[in-house]
Amino acid sequence: MNRIARLPVLAAATIMLVASATGCKRLEARDQLNKGVEAYKEARYEEAIDHFQRAVNLDPTYPMTRTYLATAYAQEVVPGLDTPENEKHAQMAIDEFQKVLAADPGDTTALKQIATMYYDLKKFDLAKQWQLNVLNADPKDEAADYTIGVIDWTQAYANAVKALQGAGMQDDSQGNARMPQKVCRQIQDENTPLVTEGLRYLQDAVNIRPSDDEAMVYLNLMYRRKADLDCTDADARKADLAQADAWREKALGTRRANEEKANNKVNGVVIQ
Repeated sequence: MNRIARLPVLAAATIMLVASATGCKRLEARDQLNKGVEAYKEARYEEAIDHFQRAVNLDPTYPMTRTYLATAYAQEVVPGLDTPENEKHAQMAIDEFQKVLAADPGDTTALKQIATMYYDLKKFDLAKQWQLNVLNADPKDEAADYTIGVIDWTQAYANAVKALQGAGMQDDSQGNARMPQKVCRQIQDENTPLVTEGLRYLQDAVNIRPSDDEAMVYLNLMYRRKADLDCTDADARKADLAQADAWREKALGTRRANEEKANNKVNGVVIQ
């Protein structure tokens, strides 16, 4: 899921430092900050971390310094890699973003980055909680709605696959009508809250951004998980699968429209 990615806090080719430097330490801090930015842009992340840390030590109040330091730590994190070193880098990033939030609890960049760190570590419950914190700060943040939906689907899919494997079955993405009642009850117990929540947040994402073809893809996938819950109701299962197919077709059509619009923009075509 390549859409869930770190925010490009330092990606701009030029970063304007608007605060005027006063005093020797602030001048030194600004110099270290500029050197850190240059190192970051050239993907020398360890060097950037060193410069940003020096800037923080020289002047902890200098604007954006902790955000830059935390972002450099975050860049060292490999999504999905389960090693002590990777978790250490993630925790260092989280700790610095927490310090940013201590000064400004509504800093959505810090909130999103912490959520991303937990997602990268596959700590999905914490990732979801921090995305909810993002929505508390900005209820119209479509990316947070989308990510919560993706997390719910990821957990629901894993639950279904595990339960079906216990019965010697593979997921058919069509409601698994032949699964034993015991397996169905297990999936209902584990997945009903996830499916209900996931559908809500994915629908919110589409409501906020109607061109979000990726959220539509996951609505398709989530309705297939909802079909699992209908083991005693064939009509309900059929209706959920019809919804899934409808969202799949809408996602394909929307993606084509998005690609055409992007191509027209590149080619300089203006569409009224």
